[in-house]
Amino acid sequence: MFAIKEKQLPHYTYSDYLLWEGNWELINGIPYSMSPMPSWRHQSLNVNIVSALKEQLKQCGNCKANIPVDWKISEDTILQPDVVVVCKPFEEGVFLSKTPEIIFEILSPSTASKDQNLKYELYQKAGVKYYIIVDPIKNTAQIFVFEGDAYKESGNYTTESFHFEISGCTFDFDFSGIWE
Repeated sequence: MFAIKEKQLPHYTYSDYLLWEGNWELINGIPYSMSPMPSWRHQSLNVNIVSALKEQLKQCGNCKANIPVDWKISEDTILQPDVVVVCKPFEEGVFLSKTPEIIFEILSPSTASKDQNLKYELYQKAGVKYYIIVDPIKNTAQIFVFEGDAYKESGNYTTESFHFEISGCTFDFDFSGIWE
């Protein structure tokens, strides 16, 4: 039996991505389906995280939190993180072009491996300051902090608070408030 080599796979770009129906991510030219739709629990966590962040960021004029948006890292890599915090002037348009300061990914059975491995590497390479992997089954949030040129694990949080420092804004995020 023959294995497919990467050079034999089609290579897609942002212009191809714009024509697709449904919900997709494009990573190094390879499309990844985002279906099925996230579970009720996944979406509830998403709303709770964004709501808590928006409340904390009211005091900060620069930083904004949002639910999934297209983040165009390059012509062949477009991601849709579950929650992003951006602290640079936001350019209105179809996609986010600047690196977010904070990204939350909520694990789903269909995307957990991608979130824990491939996206971890992509976010680290892009210099995302905080990457939080939320496990809705274990009710834990694993926090990685970008230091130097790599992520360092800060720990797993369930009911504790974590102190974020981003672009002149500092706040404590209480993880006990996101679990239902």
